[in-house]
Order: sequence, then C-alpha cells, then structure tokens
Amino acid sequence: MDRERIPQHVAIVMDGNGRWAKKRGQIRVMGHNAGMQALKEIVKHSDVLGVKYLTVYAFSTENWKRPKDEVSGIFKLLVKYVAQEIEELDANNVNVRILGDWSMLPKDARSAVTRALETTKDNTGLVFSIALNYGGRADIVMAARKLAREAAAGEIDPEDINEDSVSERLYTSGMPDPDLIIRTGGEYRLSNFLIWQAAYSELVVTDVLWPDFTPEEYEKAIEEFLKRDRRFGGVK
Repeated sequence: MDRERIPQHVAIVMDGNGRWAKKRGQIRVMGHNAGMQALKEIVKHSDVLGVKYLTVYAFSTENWKRPKDEVSGIFKLLVKYVAQEIEELDANNVNVRILGDWSMLPKDARSAVTRALETTKDNTGLVFSIALNYGGRADIVMAARKLAREAAAGEIDPEDINEDSVSERLYTSGMPDPDLIIRTGGEYRLSNFLIWQAAYSELVVTDVLWPDFTPEEYEKAIEEFLKRDRRFGGVK
C-alpha cells in the first residue's frame, strides 16, 4: 500500500449491526455492541495507516424512528464506549469531535460526549468525528440559517455567498471533505450522510456487515480507493 497516497479523510457508514445480530438469533442491540468492538479497531488502524480524519455515522436524524429499546441501547453503548476508550484515545493524541445536534441526546449520553470533547480538545493527532443525531440535509439547513442571519444583520453581502461560505458553516468546518466513503452491509446509498461534503468522494461498498469489518477489510477498501483515477470533473 502506497502510504503517501492514503486518503486524508475516510468516512464510514457503519451498516449491518442489526442484520449481524439477527443472523445469530440475538437482539439488535447486541449487533450494535459488536459494532462498537469493530469501531475500536478501525480507529486504532486509521492512526496506524496515517489517516488524518476518520468520520463515522453513528446515529442519524432518522434513527429516532427505530424501536425505543434499540435507540436507548445505542446511547448506553455510547456512554460505555467513552468510559472504556477515552483514556486510550487521549493517550494516543486523538481529537474527538461530534457532528450533529447532540443536545437532544439523553443526559448520560450528553455527559459522555462532553467528557470526550473536553478530554481530547487539545489533541493534535487523528481527528475522530462521530456523527450523532446527524443528517446531511439538516447540516445544510443549519448553514443556510447561519448565512441568512448574518445577511439580515448586514454582516455579509448575499452576493458574496459561495461554496466556501457554506462549507465553513457546516458541522465539518475546518475539515477537508472525505476522500473515501466506505459503506458496509452492501447497501448502495449515502443515507443522508455528508451529502454536501461527499460531492467528489470515492465510494466503496462492501457486503461485509459492520461488526465483521476488520482492519484487513479496511485495508481492502483503501486499496480499492488507491486504484481510482480521481479527476474531480476534469480530464487527465
């Protein structure tokens, strides 16, 4: 693998937890728990490979429609993840960020998020972003509202608004757009994930369910990315 061409920003739609549990006759939350174990390894391996930004889709704005016990279980796993992993993440200089409106999360989950952000805020290594209560359309609406308020206050001229202006007001402000988006579980869609930022991302879909997504599978996806000829609308 050509380490100099490793994607700077990898984003992952972690799909297949429920199907993984169903295949084993388990409740869906057990699939999410197994997925959490897989996430630990992918975060570590991102650092090893030299990925600078890792963004994972943990809970979408649409996921509130799921059964209450599953939603509750997901947030309990978030609390568990922070409790178990935050010291190691901090020791490895990982900077944790949250994309999305996490003010709507249960109190214990909000406390866990606050702890993760405060503990790692000064770290300068891998930027590990967790999309929580995140939706791509909601992200764009938020940016539009910010621009509208600034224009109404006379702080900006509407004619000066451009793509950079929008990008600077998204949750991913200050981050490069993802070079590679990986979706596990075999579904071919973005599911409202980073839809502005994904304009020229390379997409790799694997049938592997998220709990079975090992560092070896991760490297396969990156190797597929390295075969791509990225032209960004131009011609070589």
